[in-house]
Amino acid sequence: MAIRVMHFGLGPIGTAVARQVATRRGFKVVGAVDIDPEKVGRDVGIVAGLKRRLGTKVSSDALTALRRSKPDVVVLCTSSSLRVVTAQIETILRARVPIVSTTEELSYPVSSNARWARKIDRLAKQAKAAVLGTGVNPGFTMDALPITLTGVCERVDRVEVDRIQDARTRRLPFQKKIGSGLTRAQFRNRVKEGTVRHVGLAESVSMIADALGWKLDRIADRIKPKIATKRVASRFLTVAAGEVCGLVQDGVGYRAGKAVIKLHMEAYLGAPESYDAVRITGSPRLAMKLAGGVHGDIATASIVVNSIPKVLAAPAGLQTMRDLPIPSYVSS
Repeated sequence: MAIRVMHFGLGPIGTAVARQVATRRGFKVVGAVDIDPEKVGRDVGIVAGLKRRLGTKVSSDALTALRRSKPDVVVLCTSSSLRVVTAQIETILRARVPIVSTTEELSYPVSSNARWARKIDRLAKQAKAAVLGTGVNPGFTMDALPITLTGVCERVDRVEVDRIQDARTRRLPFQKKIGSGLTRAQFRNRVKEGTVRHVGLAESVSMIADALGWKLDRIADRIKPKIATKRVASRFLTVAAGEVCGLVQDGVGYRAGKAVIKLHMEAYLGAPESYDAVRITGSPRLAMKLAGGVHGDIATASIVVNSIPKVLAAPAGLQTMRDLPIPSYVSS
């Protein structure tokens, strides 16, 4: 019996998930919700960019869509903010349906989001449904992956992760989120506003620390611009020399005054090499590098779909990638 999936949010990531669900065995698209009037009323297959209709139309009303589609799970892809998505999650849980979400702040809620996390956990337990926040980052490359690697260590002293991306291969919203094309002054202002930044480093640092049993003194999240030394262009943007072509961001966890977790991210147009690397200082020392890096959009959609069976089998409540069995690709 195919798993019945309802999609809540059909932006670039939401449609990527919908395409996978529609084309992979064992899953079936049964409903969809979005606020974009140009998508409402249209067939999900057409909205998702498939060459066929799925016989399911996009609705603007979540409650109506839940009642009509009777899904086994809802995939929520609407916002990075836990505060923003809490009301949406509450609506879904009223229907007693499990959730897999790409909301970065849901992946491992930090203290500033504890209020919302407690509410979601309580509602999920009342609904007897599991809720998971996941993605490629946070959710895998900078937290679940290094945590898994420490499973062969007898001692861990330090964890370092590098994620370097040539953002020319990414979608336009991502290029804007990292500040491509801005002046230095505009970049500083957008960082202050919170509109230019990668969301999730503090969450990933916290997940690693808790997995290792480390109590951190503090977590620092530092952002600076990457300045183009020559003209660089993607198919969406052209950046002149001297303008911002992306960002450099570090999430650092301190324990007893020492930096024991360092997550270093560079995402900018024209990076000479894309890769993901993990270094574990301890016994044994471990180092790995994924040449070419883990493609953000494909990987995010994939880990969401691959996590669905794990969430359906999970205990009720707010879960994290630390709590669930490791997801894997399943052909059917």
